[in-house]
Amino acid sequence: MSADRPPPRRHDHVAEDLADLAISLHDDPTVEETVDRVLAYALKAVSCELAGVVFVHGRRRIETEAVTDPLVEKLELVQIEAGEGPNLDVIGDRYSVLVSDTRTESRWPAWAAGVAALGIRSMLSVRLYTSATTIGALNLYDRAPDRFDIDDQAIAHLLARHAAVALASARTTENLWQAVDARKLVGQAQGILMERYALSADQAFSVLARYSQDHNLKLRDVAHELVTSRQLPDVGAPD
Repeated sequence: MSADRPPPRRHDHVAEDLADLAISLHDDPTVEETVDRVLAYALKAVSCELAGVVFVHGRRRIETEAVTDPLVEKLELVQIEAGEGPNLDVIGDRYSVLVSDTRTESRWPAWAAGVAALGIRSMLSVRLYTSATTIGALNLYDRAPDRFDIDDQAIAHLLARHAAVALASARTTENLWQAVDARKLVGQAQGILMERYALSADQAFSVLARYSQDHNLKLRDVAHELVTSRQLPDVGAPD
């Protein structure tokens, strides 16, 4: 007689699923695709109702990057308008923040009241970071109180680490392509000026750089306008 097998637990296949996720994230070349894949996995692995990712700009400014439901944008806006909340702690000096019940939460009263009014009782926020930088935070929400147990928190931390590495790689790739595109645009703009005014390559670049500096425009934008319209950007009449 064979021994009875215990029923499978909710998190038994997490390691295997995370390995599959890591492979799929490697295949997602853009930041947008990477974030969407992370959020889809978060809903499945933690079984929460809502999820979102915010990116940090500078030291304290956060911006919603992606959400699984429009309600999440409202939840993030509460935090931005209140000037307090879990994300601001997570991107500061905390690696994660667990809110068991927004109705009794006292650390961020304005934020908690606003989120509770929108029907959310539980939240788990985990920092997205690498050794080089803090990218933002992964936010998980649920309408039930005491929703996230210790297993959920462990999974969220593992997911955040995989996500952060993938996002850093995707950002680097996008930045490299943007740099390549910018160099191509500048080269094309130089060619237009060289042909039109019989300038050398260095002289044409100096014209673009001086125009960029004088009018406080990015060199790439100046080059793009010249290539597409065959004219330098119209910045209006001087004062």
